[in-house]
Amino acid sequence: MLPFETFKKIVKSTPLVSIDLIARNLEGQILLGKRTNRPANGYWFVPGGRILKNECFESAFNRLIKEELGLDNVQSTFKGIYQHFYDDNFSEDDFSTHYLVLAYEITFKGDLASLPLEQHSKYKWFAEKELVESEQVHKHSKWYFQENKQADAPLNK
Repeated sequence: MLPFETFKKIVKSTPLVSIDLIARNLEGQILLGKRTNRPANGYWFVPGGRILKNECFESAFNRLIKEELGLDNVQSTFKGIYQHFYDDNFSEDDFSTHYLVLAYEITFKGDLASLPLEQHSKYKWFAEKELVESEQVHKHSKWYFQENKQADAPLNK
């Protein structure tokens, strides 16, 4: 874990790289958690997290499916690269956050009650239509189910 001030400087100065997990149950519903931290605090959001410095992609993916969903060795489908721009950040200071996100779809058959409550206060299954139409679901999670919604800002911003 980086010191708080060091991490603030990084988030303020450079994009972060993360993996989002689009977890479906056998009925095709999508798992979302209610975020407890910034950015996107209070919104329903897909599980996922940052790739750490000196962590290869495979290790990051395996760590995140274990930490976020309690899974080991799952089959996944790459859904694309997304850019997430937020007006706020994890701290109280006034600067934005920029993520480059690698999105992967997986199947999740686990129990929602066993999921961790560090990043999300609760979990819920959403039908795609319900997810896309809900104002409580963050737009970045909606993008995985909408055509041509991979960035909310031009590449040369």
